[in-house]
Amino acid sequence: MNDPSTPQSGSSPRTGRRALMVVAVLLAAAAVAALWGISTRARALTTLTRETRDFSVPTVAVTRPEKSAAQQELSLPGNMQPYTDAAIFARTTGYLKKRYADIGSRVKSGQLLAEIDTPEIDQQLQQARADLATAQANARLAQTTADRYRELIKTESVAQQDVDNANGAFDARRAEVQSALANVGRLEQTQSFKKIYAPFDGVITARNTDIGALIGSTSNATELFHIAATHKLRVYVNIPQDYSRDAKTGLAAEIELTELPGQQFKGTLTRTSQAIDPTSRTLLAEIDLDNPAGELLPGSYAEVHLKLPTRGSTFRLPVNALIFRAEGVRVAVVNDHRVVLSPVTLGRDFGSTVEVLAGLTGDEAVIVNPPDSLMAGQTVRVATDPASRGSQP
Repeated sequence: MNDPSTPQSGSSPRTGRRALMVVAVLLAAAAVAALWGISTRARALTTLTRETRDFSVPTVAVTRPEKSAAQQELSLPGNMQPYTDAAIFARTTGYLKKRYADIGSRVKSGQLLAEIDTPEIDQQLQQARADLATAQANARLAQTTADRYRELIKTESVAQQDVDNANGAFDARRAEVQSALANVGRLEQTQSFKKIYAPFDGVITARNTDIGALIGSTSNATELFHIAATHKLRVYVNIPQDYSRDAKTGLAAEIELTELPGQQFKGTLTRTSQAIDPTSRTLLAEIDLDNPAGELLPGSYAEVHLKLPTRGSTFRLPVNALIFRAEGVRVAVVNDHRVVLSPVTLGRDFGSTVEVLAGLTGDEAVIVNPPDSLMAGQTVRVATDPASRGSQP
């Protein structure tokens, strides 16, 4: 029998083959693990490289230039005033006898407003008329004497000196008559001012006297009444210098008042001052506004809306699309994913948008909120297709 402890023939080669197989499997697994690690690192490196490259290209939002409308509306504060406005003073002295109007009274042209009692003027007029009668009597006597002397000179009954004296006296008396007539006319005119009439149709906006008050006509005279014509109003508005050339006479205007919400009143720009105020840099314009019902009160604040025509073809851009550089104002335009810095000429500032007079054609994709580091020729990525974005408000 064989001893179990004695090794059998052929067991050693089998054991060796198994060991070799295990080693081979381990080597293959190690190789596979190495290849997998290398490929993983390669893919990670490729991904990192791509992400780094992507992050190095900035993503920008763009907008299209908005073409300006054919008309632009300009809203400005206005001041409404009467079409005709006058302060009524007395031209004679005395005491107020009667008054026929008070504040708020609507009066017609030629309507009696008040009467003044003028006893001193009445007495002066009587004296002047008496002086006129005396002057006329003296003139008639001087004419008779002159005529008589002219007849006597024909028969040489009087000297030529006497004739000349008579003619001179007649001329002097006739001049006295003319002076007396002028004085009577002056006092009659002054006396006629005792009745005060309305100079035009309107409303009494102020009354500064009452019955029994002393009325004067000197330089320190007090205003008796104030009358305003309100059937038509003048609306004064100051137009900024940038819009002054577009404010032409005949331009339609719409007026709104805060106390009459929802109502608009039509007016017409009728005249301008034709000069820019150097203090405010504005053009004073006047708008005529019909007020037949008298619902609009002079002195009121109004908001005036003017529709001004635009000058040529211009565009609007958001103010955050502008780039201010030392060489001037620029806008960043995306052309084939590259930046082009285009110079532009600005016009009026509308607040959130600005007018561009030159430098754009309207087809550009303009970058909004461009970074300060943006350079010409730089590659960028557009966040949204400009054709689908449309114009930014």
